[in-house]
Amino acid sequence: MRSLPLPLALTARLAPVAVLATAGWALSSGPDTSPAAKDRTPSPDTTGRSASAPATEAATKTYANAPAPCGALAGKTVTSLVPGAKAAGKEIPSTDTKVRRTCSWNALKGYDYRWLDVSFEVMQTDEAAQKSYKERVADRSGGGEVPGLGDGAYSVVNLTTEDKQETREGTVLVRASNALVVITYNGSDFESKKAPSTSEINKGAIKAAKEAVAALQDG
Repeated sequence: MRSLPLPLALTARLAPVAVLATAGWALSSGPDTSPAAKDRTPSPDTTGRSASAPATEAATKTYANAPAPCGALAGKTVTSLVPGAKAAGKEIPSTDTKVRRTCSWNALKGYDYRWLDVSFEVMQTDEAAQKSYKERVADRSGGGEVPGLGDGAYSVVNLTTEDKQETREGTVLVRASNALVVITYNGSDFESKKAPSTSEINKGAIKAAKEAVAALQDG
């Protein structure tokens, strides 16, 4: 089998940059100095509970750390989606592994090329994750919701052509509480110059997303 050069679009991959949004608020009010207020004596226990409740709630996070991404998928899933790839995958360096971790698999088998990325991003609050999720979905038009996956999931597939070579790429975004799971899956056929079907790429990306979300929930 002769060695084929990969298109520039496939060999120069940029690791996505996680934009972490934070949300906070402060509530303040002045003391009630009316005569009626002087006659009211609030219970010390009740006051203590109401003051501490918001702080306890704000400190609670469902997911504190991003899980190991290269162990998120079963070996048979990796080999079926990326034929010829090693099941172990390769983790992409991150500036903060508690917040964001990504694993990548890619291989050329014959003339067929496949690339798969699995990313976990952990944010401070559910609200921050939801905001980021909505912004990313808005940037990727033409897709649709994936029911029954996390607290919200969206899938989209796009086709690009460079030097007459087609590449079809699918992206699945999932929000689960304060975490995001991002799957990127693409492929090309260097003999026919055609790309895999939309159905093949979409189903493969969703399959990887389901396993990744399960790995996140299992901790």
